Amino acid sequence: MLYMVIEKYKDKEAVYRRFHEKGRMMPTGVTYVNSRVAEDGNTCYQINEAESLEVLQEWASNWNDVTDFTFIPVISSHEMSEKMKK
Repeated sequence: MLYMVIEKYKDKEAVYRRFHEKGRMMPTGVTYVNSRVAEDGNTCYQINEAESLEVLQEWASNWNDVTDFTFIPVISSHEMSEKMKK
């Protein structure tokens, strides 16, 4: 399942410092797809593929002290278009 992950940084300097030191720290079952960051650097919009919401929450636990997370299950616009034909 694909998830839109919205990350609101509590402390962007701490987020990037940890990222440079430890990487994404994603557990097995989560795959990073792509992301975009707001120009002010305080919010990241990320697409991840995950086996379950629980494994995404496991990943988020590595960052909860510096980031607030929102997880939204998403599908492609093509998939939604096909669903709407039925």
